[in-house]
Amino acid sequence: MARTLLLEIGTEEIPAHAMPSILAQLKELAGKFLAESRISAGEVSALGTPRRLAVLVKDVAENQADVEEERRGPSIKIAFDAAGKPSKAAVGFARGQKVAPEDLIQRDGYVYAVIHEKGKATAELLKDILPKIICALNFPNNMHWGSLDFKFIRPIRWIVALYGGEVIPFEVANVQSGKISRGHRVLSGGDFEIDAADNYADACRKNFVIVDQNERRAEIVAQIEAVAKERGGVAEISEELLEEVLYLVEYPTALSGDFETKYLKLPPEAVITPMRDHQRYFPVKTSDGKLLPIFITVRNGGRDYLDIVQHGNERVLKARLEDAQFFFNEDRRKNLDAHREKLKTVVFQEGLGSVYEKTERLTKLAEKICDALGAKVTDADRKNAIRAAEISKADLVTGMVTEFTELQGVMGREYAKLDGETAEVATAIDEQYMPRFAGDAQPQTAAGRILSLADKIDNLVATFSRGLIPTGSQDPFALRRQALGIVNMLIEAKWSVKISEIVELAMNLLKVTDPVGREKMQAEVAEFMRLRVKNVLTNSARYDVIDAVIGNVDDVYTVTLKAAALEQFLGTPDAVKNIQSFVRVSNLAKKADSTDIDESLIKLDAEQKLYRAFEAVNVVAGELVDKKDFNGVLDALRKLSAPVDSYFDSVMVMDEDLNIRRNRLALLKSIDNLLAKIADFSKLVV
Repeated sequence: MARTLLLEIGTEEIPAHAMPSILAQLKELAGKFLAESRISAGEVSALGTPRRLAVLVKDVAENQADVEEERRGPSIKIAFDAAGKPSKAAVGFARGQKVAPEDLIQRDGYVYAVIHEKGKATAELLKDILPKIICALNFPNNMHWGSLDFKFIRPIRWIVALYGGEVIPFEVANVQSGKISRGHRVLSGGDFEIDAADNYADACRKNFVIVDQNERRAEIVAQIEAVAKERGGVAEISEELLEEVLYLVEYPTALSGDFETKYLKLPPEAVITPMRDHQRYFPVKTSDGKLLPIFITVRNGGRDYLDIVQHGNERVLKARLEDAQFFFNEDRRKNLDAHREKLKTVVFQEGLGSVYEKTERLTKLAEKICDALGAKVTDADRKNAIRAAEISKADLVTGMVTEFTELQGVMGREYAKLDGETAEVATAIDEQYMPRFAGDAQPQTAAGRILSLADKIDNLVATFSRGLIPTGSQDPFALRRQALGIVNMLIEAKWSVKISEIVELAMNLLKVTDPVGREKMQAEVAEFMRLRVKNVLTNSARYDVIDAVIGNVDDVYTVTLKAAALEQFLGTPDAVKNIQSFVRVSNLAKKADSTDIDESLIKLDAEQKLYRAFEAVNVVAGELVDKKDFNGVLDALRKLSAPVDSYFDSVMVMDEDLNIRRNRLALLKSIDNLLAKIADFSKLVV
């Protein structure tokens, strides 16, 4: 009869940020090792609190699955002598497979041994499987304790291993497995016994441990919302903070506290940041989004002495807010322009000058981007973007940002408003850093987009110039996120900008003078961007369509338009026929060394028809390409399909006359160049 399996690893408190990945590993490893051992099982669940990692597996079979396997031996000619008796080769093979020679079967000119292996008892196999699961876990950081060579994320204090109600005995790090777990450090009586794996969650709950993180999450959210409602507000629950708190408590109790209303005169972020990022408190707002002088925190314990806990948290927060008030007042003694001068003493990157010099580069890059966008930006947008670039980094040397680094850009925005800068300039200073994390919003103002684009390209080129191109999982400067931000921003804004031109200016400003180095950097940046564009297109286009359009990603937005048009084109009735015609052209065009066409050498009727069709389509397609109407371009190109097919049916391209051959190849090359303005059709799978 199938039983439930429980493995609980009790430890010292594990860092909250590491828990989700560890639990995912634990679930995967349990399923993997059971499957490899031929033990059938049902649902696998990984559960965890700060002091325990657990995996529960339902319906684990009591025995390993039996195995029946055929193993091939020597050929029949070798296995038996002339009298039909088993030879030494057959006897030796049978002995090695632990079967009798007369049990060997003959088939396809060979002898086979049929091996029957009865499955072992699961309880016996688990003695080896469970320690392997523990030892196979990987962590961002390891510890070893005492005189042990064994390493784990935190010292192991107890292990529970139950198969149904049966203890699976083994030892890891001098800790013997059993059925004794530990309850909440304060609320419980200490150790407690788990009589059966199915009763694990209930036994933990009786000892003030909510072991299921999903249940604990729901409890935390419900309590926070209830407390906020009781205080007449709405709690702002960020997923990031919620997940951190989730793995800091085993038995949550939410409570509220207050702070003085004078701190509400500070910018809201200056209050929320120390509250949320430093103290792990949830801010409370009115229904229309105004910050209230209230916070909510989650205690790892019960409701006893909540007034003392509240008072302690209020005192800690007051000290943090006093710091914020002090730094804010000090910062406001001078405007952002005055703060900007101090940037001359701050190094941007090793060998790349100061942050002040970076702001000068950003100003020039912003001008270049405005020039590239032309009528897409107004004179006001241009003025706001350039001004925002000038003071974009000034807040980095303010006391507020030095103390609360999460507020870079945010305090720049607030100080710019107080300095009397336009709303667009202030917003752009904040938006330059967007997106700050996966899933964050993109800049929404023209000035913000221009500054963000300038800042990100400057960061890319500067870092690449030092040879610090991200490899593997290493990306200390978050360049992948910034490049992805560039891609998504250009798509969302519908801006056609040639990135290579901005990179060219960035290299000039960074004094990258070596011609070979410049060419190499352009190629590296292009490849880096290509991978990001490919990643974005994966959500909306076929893989072969992506391959067909991604040859040149200099103009990101245009690439996405081509992909969308090509997806639509592939749904038309004659798409396959059209593509086959285009690919025939491309295959022969590779042999051409010129696109110079001599009309006097075009003699045959099919050749003349194709040339005239190409000339007509070339004019129309050129105009449509300029308008970014790639659906129209494809409609025009499909008119070449029939003349191309007729051409190949009646014209010998590789004529003996070298001049005629060269001319015919030049025509095909010209057509292929036109096709390439949309895609490499040979990449499409039809």
